[in-house]
Amino acid sequence: MRLALLADIHANRQAFAACLEAARARGAERFVFLGDYVGYGADPEWTVEAVMGFVGDGALAVRGNHDTAIGSPAETMNAEAQAAIEWTRGRLSAPERKFLAELPLTRQEDDRLYVHSEASAPAKWRYVRSSADAGRSLIATDAHITFCGHIHRPALYSMSATGKMTSFVPISGVGVQLLTGRRWLAVLGSVGQPRDGDPAASFAMFDTVSREITWCRAPYDIETAAQRIRDNGLPPVLADRLFVGR
Repeated sequence: MRLALLADIHANRQAFAACLEAARARGAERFVFLGDYVGYGADPEWTVEAVMGFVGDGALAVRGNHDTAIGSPAETMNAEAQAAIEWTRGRLSAPERKFLAELPLTRQEDDRLYVHSEASAPAKWRYVRSSADAGRSLIATDAHITFCGHIHRPALYSMSATGKMTSFVPISGVGVQLLTGRRWLAVLGSVGQPRDGDPAASFAMFDTVSREITWCRAPYDIETAAQRIRDNGLPPVLADRLFVGR
């Protein structure tokens, strides 16, 4: 089965729509969403409704820290992100807020684990920025492959049977086979707010038969997404950073 994996959509309707179209063109048969559907962007209602529809049709979804913050004032973040969360709370309906609140922190299917941050303490929202971070996550689960998001930059880590770690920055469009002799942690890029220097929306495709993962980029109408942020009075930096992917 060909899975499309999308993380950190962040209420960016234009980026999300572009990734969905690109994933379908690549033969996606099922969608998996790894959290942070809201925050930063100006279309939270559309985004959450879309994810709800996919889940209703059999997609998998987990909860991210921005999703959690909608219903939990205890979740704090930087000033710009906090302003977006407070604005978003007033835009979502009760069913949309309930949907986000009830999403699980992790989902496991076959030998694959899906989580927004990492597996050792999903509710602490730790970032996977190094091989040590990845190793901590990998030893916390028996899954052969863990898929996560949260840092908005693609990365791939593996652990050998003896615990030796490797790290790799994937190249867009180039498939990597996740061999059975190692355990893997694949960090997705961000759909709605990439931070790896490439402003194009990022997602990944995974073939459960060949066990090949491919990171993909989808150019989208950044100007419209940025103008939506400005028009709704959200912090201008949230619009400006879309153009540079930082």
